[in-house]
Amino acid sequence: MPSKDDSVQYIGQPAPLLHTEPAMVIGFPRSITHRHTYGKLSPFFKGIKEGKLLATRCVNPECEENRLWLPPRADCPDCNQPMEWEEMPQPIIGTVHTYARVEYTGAGIELTTPYFQIDVELPGVCTIFKGYLEHGEAEIGMKVKACFRTDEPTNTILDIYWIPYEG
Repeated sequence: MPSKDDSVQYIGQPAPLLHTEPAMVIGFPRSITHRHTYGKLSPFFKGIKEGKLLATRCVNPECEENRLWLPPRADCPDCNQPMEWEEMPQPIIGTVHTYARVEYTGAGIELTTPYFQIDVELPGVCTIFKGYLEHGEAEIGMKVKACFRTDEPTNTILDIYWIPYEG
């Protein structure tokens, strides 16, 4: 099991940032270069590069769901109206809902193995957020804290990770 001394490390190359406006566009390396846009979800990926976790909320007063959505949605899945962005207050503390120990990763997941992929419940959020535990051994119900790769961001979802939280 990974311990704090041999924590999971990013071993790939950061995806180069090609454009920032009106949406983030990155070159995501594969056997061929794939250009991918984050489109209306660009604020989410810009936020994690800056150490912020942004969620979306439906502001339609007739919509039944008024909690936050993470991962964010550009438009409300229930009423199809545009969502508004909100920054999650720091520190971001969640609870492991479930987990899987990953022995072999797929293409594009440049992390050392083994590691724990975790699903995290966050207060006020109507969805479950997926990520990885940077070190330690996952347990259902354990508290975890969000951390961000801001010094050398990868421009991918791997720029947010979780660590055990004792608080």
